[in-house]
Amino acid sequence: MASRPNKSVFVAGASGAIGSVLCKLLLADGWRVVGTTRSTANASLLSVMGVEPVIVDVYDRHALIRATRAAQPDVVVHQLTDLPKTFNSESMAAARQRNARMREIGTDNLVAASVAAKAKRLVAQSIAFAYAPGLRPYSETAPLDLSTASAVAKLEALVLDCGLEGVILRYGRLYGPRTWTEGPSGEAPVHVEAAADAARRAMTLGTPGTYNIAEEDGTVTSAKARAELGWNADFRAAP
Repeated sequence: MASRPNKSVFVAGASGAIGSVLCKLLLADGWRVVGTTRSTANASLLSVMGVEPVIVDVYDRHALIRATRAAQPDVVVHQLTDLPKTFNSESMAAARQRNARMREIGTDNLVAASVAAKAKRLVAQSIAFAYAPGLRPYSETAPLDLSTASAVAKLEALVLDCGLEGVILRYGRLYGPRTWTEGPSGEAPVHVEAAADAARRAMTLGTPGTYNIAEEDGTVTSAKARAELGWNADFRAAP
């Protein structure tokens, strides 16, 4: 990707599996990167990378608005989740509730902060495995299953209707470093580094709207992302 000197990005969830890779890619591209975390330890790690760390709770709306305004970002990237580091069935019920709250309330706060900071574009992660049963492969125009993905639909509506250039990335099932599995598992897989590259590209490329980001296994089609973002599911970050 071409260097973007003097451009600033605010990455919410910068220390996560996707966010950390994204920050490295953006720093290499010449972006000024401000990244959020809830942890002092993670803030130190971000600082070593070259990210300007901000310790903030996404549920503290006023603090988040202040932090985002101070960053003066051209683009805001939403990589916030609230899921366990390792998958186990016992913890997932509570984790799903926490993640739904993040998608609804956390996203609402981040949208308000992005608007207050006068960012141009807001890129947010969603999921590509929430479509209602129907004809495959699912394109971005296929309906979501609102009986199980109401929080996903709320997140997407908040971003797309906020008045900024809203971009939704519907990620497939992540695999790779710091995810739940090293290799593809389940339908519509996507490597975490390819997912991060999609976010990097969506910051400056493509029309506002929704994009599937997954490998082509017959579940969803990512043709729109390939055409508009130049995205390739085979992307891997340099060591």
